Amino acid sequence: MDWSLAISTGQRLVRRGPEVPMAEAENTVRQLREVTDVAEGHVRELTGLGVGLPLPPGEVVDRPGWIKAAAEGLEVLTEGALPRAYAGPVGAVMAGSAGVQAGMVLAFLGARVLGQYDPFNDGRLLLVAPNIIGAQRALDVPGSDFRMWVCLHECTHRLQFTAVPWLKDYFSGEVRKFLSGMDDSAASALNRLPDVIKEARRRSLDSTASAGPVALMELLQSAEQREVFDRLIALSTLLEGHADYVMDAVGPTVVPTVDVIRNRFTERRRGGGLMDRVLRTLLGVDAKVQQYAAGAAFTRHVVGEAGMAGFNEVWTSPETLPRRSEITDPDAWLRRVRP
Repeated sequence: MDWSLAISTGQRLVRRGPEVPMAEAENTVRQLREVTDVAEGHVRELTGLGVGLPLPPGEVVDRPGWIKAAAEGLEVLTEGALPRAYAGPVGAVMAGSAGVQAGMVLAFLGARVLGQYDPFNDGRLLLVAPNIIGAQRALDVPGSDFRMWVCLHECTHRLQFTAVPWLKDYFSGEVRKFLSGMDDSAASALNRLPDVIKEARRRSLDSTASAGPVALMELLQSAEQREVFDRLIALSTLLEGHADYVMDAVGPTVVPTVDVIRNRFTERRRGGGLMDRVLRTLLGVDAKVQQYAAGAAFTRHVVGEAGMAGFNEVWTSPETLPRRSEITDPDAWLRRVRP
């Protein structure tokens, strides 16, 4: 992967942000920088995690800045795990082609991402100012409430990785295991091509079967890679759902309009034009939205049954993380971890 080409391609293709008067832009940037440590204080109080840890400020970036940071973080995360490049001109062409494709994806996401905590790129908490302003205007909700709401989500992610010391290495290790098996699983899929095609047709006719890029990836995986994939899906669903739960649970005390924001934001996630919906499906964005809902439901149920201290047992070790099947059956996790 030519990551420098991915950055330049993404920055060249990303759409311009909304037109914002200078005074409003400066005020938004200032408030975003100030609100991150306040938001994480609220998250720590609710979750009981991170007592005594420092409260570093967040970074406010524009769309090209997010693209650069995201590509750098992905490069660190995938270092040594992506399939080896071919030597000579062919390798350069393939790396460049992959870089252009990655840049196109980053350009699409760069116009939508509100914020991101990247534990692999110096632990940076990024807030994308033009996207936050654009979303707040589209939702027609108070700016201060929306900024706090977004920061609650991203600060929860930061706390997950800073308060759980083993999580960063575990997550990166699983990603590298998954990527390092891509060549072998691709070769295996070719050997199983008739069965793969048959299963794909069956799923296309079955309205209850999972579809989209995640389902396609599952069809192409070996049994060993599927195990890693299941662990990654379960972990990412937990992390996103936990953050969604926390931002709403904290919300009423510090974000008076949290219910209005959540309802309008959920509707906005479902919207968009035809091309936007097609791209979201192809890139797995819709699958990501489903993760938010499933992970939040898991968190809500476990907190309701065992309290926040009981839920926090998920962070004890990799063995106490929910399995993929337990995300939709939280009582099974409770029986296994808290018999």
